[in-house]
Amino acid sequence: MNSVGTRYAARLRRAVSVGLTGSVARMTGAGAAVAGLPAPVGAEVRFSPAGGPPVEGVVTGFHGGETFVMPFADLAGVRRGDKVRLTRGTGDLAVGDGLIGRVLDGRGRVIDGKPAPPRPHAVDPHAAPPPALGRPPIRRKFDTGVRVIDALLTVGRGQRIGLFAGSGVGKSTLLAQLARGSEADVAVLALVGERGREVREFLDHDLGPNGLSRSVVVVATGDEPAAVRLRAALTATAIAEHFRDAGRSVLLMLDSVTRLAQAQREIGLAAGEPPATRGYPPSVFALLPRLLERSGPGAPSPKRPDGAGSITAFYTTLVDGDDPNEPIADAVRGTLDGHVWLSRALAEANHFPAVDVPGSLSRLMAQLAASEHAQAAGRVRSLLAAHREAEDLIRIGAYQSGSSAEVDVAVKMKPAIDAFLRQRPDESTPAHEAVSALQALAATANAGLTNGGTAT
Repeated sequence: MNSVGTRYAARLRRAVSVGLTGSVARMTGAGAAVAGLPAPVGAEVRFSPAGGPPVEGVVTGFHGGETFVMPFADLAGVRRGDKVRLTRGTGDLAVGDGLIGRVLDGRGRVIDGKPAPPRPHAVDPHAAPPPALGRPPIRRKFDTGVRVIDALLTVGRGQRIGLFAGSGVGKSTLLAQLARGSEADVAVLALVGERGREVREFLDHDLGPNGLSRSVVVVATGDEPAAVRLRAALTATAIAEHFRDAGRSVLLMLDSVTRLAQAQREIGLAAGEPPATRGYPPSVFALLPRLLERSGPGAPSPKRPDGAGSITAFYTTLVDGDDPNEPIADAVRGTLDGHVWLSRALAEANHFPAVDVPGSLSRLMAQLAASEHAQAAGRVRSLLAAHREAEDLIRIGAYQSGSSAEVDVAVKMKPAIDAFLRQRPDESTPAHEAVSALQALAATANAGLTNGGTAT
């Protein structure tokens, strides 16, 4: 369907929806139960309080004769019996190239104070993931500009990676580094549940003008209602899908899945769902794969036999108590194509990006990396693992040189490896340079092992 037809279809769906009304029956936590409003899930409504401004919301479920609505703003002033009108049967989102370089709220409205951009296309924030057999294989590498990822955790175009971290270990800085230095045509960032104070700091300092000029940023702060935080993730994903289907290489970054899950938990509990794993209702674990599976390579078409672009995605997950097995982290890790673990110990040692290489994995690296690259990565990973295994003995001075040739080489080469893995936030390294430096490290290590543990 062309853009004119798309806009007409969207207007028609909205027009058909206008006219249905109901009334507030009761409050359900942060939401409201509305009587006499047979609206579908995902439809948008408007509360009309007798003594205050109207409040918009979204239908999240129904039971018996009641429809559950989560608001997009505070429901203060709404009382039982207030009228609720259905305004849109679907929440289509207007998109276009004019969004690049702009900052949007969770509902896709421009909030950066600049004139509204042209948005000639409409997309569905609730689009279904592509069918399994319609997904082309991932064959091309995606260069991020971050040495530790390109060299040791090689990512492919259309791959989905989880970024797992506790708070305060450089997660946002790494995302901004990816947005500025990657080979993507467009970066789409969703800041879900972020602290309001840090949004401006992230835009001005971490992302910067150069990063923002090639990005679309969707923001829903932690003080906003759960429906807005959930919509922010859907909005960012739909925008990324639009650019992918236009044939572009898209970098999608969602920060964070944990706060998204918390928003869905609020919505589910307000609708009467029973809490299950650690207080998360079943709808949380149903939402995650539906959303995460929407990214990936585009399907081929007659006009684009090589595929319709790609969405390479990094989904951050806040790990409760640095526990990698907490339920949200475990569910995300099982859905994605690899995971990058950020270590608090490395961050405390001023080692950034604080990527724990032995604890991280790209499931597609073996298919994407050349054999020499893969062998070099394996050698450096084994040295890091050997050093970690003997680290306690090394720290207290109990390790005796000569006990293990691999540990001897790891100890001698640790400063050089750490220097390679460290990277300034404003620094971007071409992938081929990162791989060449990695192979040089591996060659030195191999020579040292051949010499019985003496690295040269």
